[in-house]
Amino acid sequence: MKLLINMLSKADSVEGQGVGSAYIEQVNLVKEELSEYFDVRINSKKKADIVHVHSVNPSFYLRFKKKNGIRVMYCHFLPETLVGSIKLPKLFFNIYCKYVMSFYRKAEYLVVVNPIFIQDLVKLGVKEDHIKYIPNYVSNKQFHPISQEEILTIKEKYNIPKNKFIVLGCGQVQTRKGVTDFVEVAKNNPDIEFVWAGGFSFKAITDGYDELKKIYENPPCPNIHFIGIIPRTEMNDIFNMADCLFMPSYNELFPMSILEAASVHKPILLRDLDLYKDILWDNYLVGTNNEEFSQQIRKLAEDKEYYEQACLLAKNISDYYSKENVAQLWKDFYLSIYEKNQTTNK
Repeated sequence: MKLLINMLSKADSVEGQGVGSAYIEQVNLVKEELSEYFDVRINSKKKADIVHVHSVNPSFYLRFKKKNGIRVMYCHFLPETLVGSIKLPKLFFNIYCKYVMSFYRKAEYLVVVNPIFIQDLVKLGVKEDHIKYIPNYVSNKQFHPISQEEILTIKEKYNIPKNKFIVLGCGQVQTRKGVTDFVEVAKNNPDIEFVWAGGFSFKAITDGYDELKKIYENPPCPNIHFIGIIPRTEMNDIFNMADCLFMPSYNELFPMSILEAASVHKPILLRDLDLYKDILWDNYLVGTNNEEFSQQIRKLAEDKEYYEQACLLAKNISDYYSKENVAQLWKDFYLSIYEKNQTTNK
């Protein structure tokens, strides 16, 4: 007998969010690879064996009850990670943070995409044995290398010089993503093209909106290109067009763009944050400031052997977070919590 899983989410209702991409990938993975064990429904109002909430919408909060099934919730962010993402009056921000934690505490099981946040959740009052780490996943059917001929066509479409080294930044244009650092590094490397794919998903409440919108609409130098929010179905083209992914974010969980770039075997340059160490190990390049970022980018652009080694590191990430590995984690998790629930309720 298949277990019925009800996926509750509106994460894909806002374009340009990694949370939406993670939701789509996880649901497709369970549907396609684990259909022998699970029957998946989306936003159903009927009772299920497991109710898996992917986004913190109030309507889901009200439906998150024991009688509706075993309560599982994805933890895509912590209240502290909202700093630098959205800008709200302090009172409303504090209320929202308390609401998020109340939602998390209603869950019988929280799934985190990065193990570094387990202890943070414990400090916030969540029992450690109710937290499960399962990483994000990206399908290599959607994200994969393409031919040089196709890449030249994509560059032409976005008016990007065909003979230049291209650095890609991804994500919402907001303070915590390090967009101003991305721009400063671009200024210091005028012979290299810098492309940012993403926009203002939350519009005026985006942290740093006024300053960043000016930069977005009038880039300070000609080698910076803001190409806006790109549909996820077209993002494989963008990763293939680029020569490396550069994300100077100050705070993240497990960005989907890292897995997407890794699937295309592009070098990955990140800020030196602890949260990457347990999920990417030594398979990425690191900088702590704009000077170091520039040095890494120039070495990638000028040293062919260094560049090829960095591509292999990215491939290591893609190989580890394979469909088979992550699907097995979800299978084991869903079956184990169901069996535990059955035993407890006997």
